[in-house]
Amino acid sequence: MFLLRTAALGGRAVAALRSLSARYTTSTGPAEFIQGQSPEPRIREYFYYIDHHGQLFLDDTKVKNFVTCFKDKHFLVFFFNRLRSNQSGRYEEDFPFLSLCGRERNFLRCDDRPVVFTHLMQPPAGPGGLMGEQQLLSYGGGEEKLTVPFRPEALYMHPLSGRVYHPCSERWGGVGLVRSALAIELSPFFVYPSEQDQSEQPTHFVQGGQKLRLTNELAGCFPSVEEGGGQKGEPG
Repeated sequence: MFLLRTAALGGRAVAALRSLSARYTTSTGPAEFIQGQSPEPRIREYFYYIDHHGQLFLDDTKVKNFVTCFKDKHFLVFFFNRLRSNQSGRYEEDFPFLSLCGRERNFLRCDDRPVVFTHLMQPPAGPGGLMGEQQLLSYGGGEEKLTVPFRPEALYMHPLSGRVYHPCSERWGGVGLVRSALAIELSPFFVYPSEQDQSEQPTHFVQGGQKLRLTNELAGCFPSVEEGGGQKGEPG
C-alpha cells in the first residue's frame, strides 16, 4: 500500500517522507503520532482524515482541498474496502476507523462520517444490455467500484444541521453522509408538510413519479434534539 500511496501523492510523498523525523500533534485531540512510525518491528502506522466532501487526506496535510486530497482510484478502492472500526487498542478515541494493509495500520478520523456519498449513478447494464432499475450511491472516490444501492425512502435530513444521510454498511457505523453538492441535487425531490414552509423535516421523497414516505430509520443513530445533539459544520 505504500507504493500506492506514493503514486497517489506524487511529489508530496517526498516531502512527507522527509518530515517523518518531526513529531506531529493532531489539532483536534491529544493523539500524538509520526507518519510512518513503527511501534513494533516491521509495523508501520499512517494517519488519515476525510472531510465532509468525501475527500481523503494524510491527517497532517496543512492545506486540505481538492489539490491535496488523494485521487488515485485504485488506492481509494483499496483503502475503503479494508476500512473497519478501530478495535486495535491504539488511537481508538482519536482515530475511530482503521484500514489494514499487510503490516501497515492506516488510522482514519473524519469530519462527520467515514463514508461520504458523492454521486448518484445509474446501475450498470446487464448481459442483455438493459440497464438495471436500482440506482447506486458512490462513495470514497471509487466511482462504480465503491457503491451501495440507493434507497431514497431511507434518506434522513438531520433537523439541526440540515445534513442528509443514507444507510451504509454496519462496519462503518451504518450511516453515510450525503455530500452537500449531491444533497442539493436531491433537494427538489423532498416533500415537506407545508409547501410554504421547508423549515421542518421532509416527509416524502419523489422518485420516478412515485411519492415515497421517508422511513426516518436513521434518526436513532443521532443524539436527540432534546439532548442538544446534532452535527457541527456546514450543512449537507
